[in-house]
Amino acid sequence: MSAASAFASRDGFVAASDAPGAPAAHFGNPLGEQRLLARGRAVVELGLGVVTVSGPDRLSWLNSITSQLLLGLEPGVSTETLVLDQSGRVEHAARVVDDGTVTWLLTERDDAAPLAAWLDSMRFMLRVEIADRSADSATIGWFGSAPFADVDLPETPAVEWVDPWSSVTPGGWGYAAQEAHAGSDWTLRIAVVTPGTASAIAGSDEPAAGLLAYEALRIAAWRPSLSDVDERTIPHELDWLRSAVHLSKGCYRGQETVAKVHNLGHPPRRVVLLHLDGSDGVLPAPGTPVVLDEKEVGRLSASGIHHELGPIGLAVVKRSLDPGATLTLTADDVVVSATQEVIVPPGAGATANVPRLPRLGAVRR
Repeated sequence: MSAASAFASRDGFVAASDAPGAPAAHFGNPLGEQRLLARGRAVVELGLGVVTVSGPDRLSWLNSITSQLLLGLEPGVSTETLVLDQSGRVEHAARVVDDGTVTWLLTERDDAAPLAAWLDSMRFMLRVEIADRSADSATIGWFGSAPFADVDLPETPAVEWVDPWSSVTPGGWGYAAQEAHAGSDWTLRIAVVTPGTASAIAGSDEPAAGLLAYEALRIAAWRPSLSDVDERTIPHELDWLRSAVHLSKGCYRGQETVAKVHNLGHPPRRVVLLHLDGSDGVLPAPGTPVVLDEKEVGRLSASGIHHELGPIGLAVVKRSLDPGATLTLTADDVVVSATQEVIVPPGAGATANVPRLPRLGAVRR
């Protein structure tokens, strides 16, 4: 069982869920907290799961079974990787940083145990050891330089992960327009600390934000997360080739689908940013169907209220959906209209530009 959140003693603390040790959803002022967080003046307890891999074969082994080039990863360098199934669908996602002895994998809390179990099942005779460190670790996030630099910490962070989302990583590919990309100013950093260090930060005068603030900023930056994934998701649909896939690293499970869709085909679905009508004061929840002309054309994967953009969401919709179509979602029996902002365009993929051969027997005109 997880220990109580280090920030639970803060005034106004409201837990993000009923799960033991859940971090704060907010401290009474989600939009004010969001502004401070965006300006690098607040911290947020993210409540992530932490899995470690130690042993001399750790990087070459992880390189062979996940989507990112991890062979030769230098200590302190941050990256991101995915575990795919044989059909290229996303099963696990992890933020990765190595300290020279141990590789640290940060994932969603509920996925830490399944990820650790899957990794353990793939060890075979290699010199690697896997441990789920979630119970004795806390994850504190912020933007820009560390806002708790003046706090007297009992211990230095075990590692610090720097999000690579602000640009296309080496070997990756961005489907979204790169000029004025919504994530170009995304400067998220995450420290893995002990519960005692988290308590020291929580007990200081440093402003704190909750997950509602963080989630709205993530959505506005088009930043994918495992929470946006369903049983059909391939990385292309969320523009995740940008930061979590190396297209020329060699074979791994699901690599054939990644290459085929990117070079020859198109992802069957695509992520869009939805600008939601907030007139009725309701916010559709993740999982809400996205509808056009009474037909479901996608699902909302995340929603929030941004301090500048207002109600927004990420949705995964059919590739063929008209980008200019006005969509609807239902929340509390209220129909909410939504307009699309293209992230992954309908024409994404087919980068090899191979000409289509005429069908056998077709008459040329």
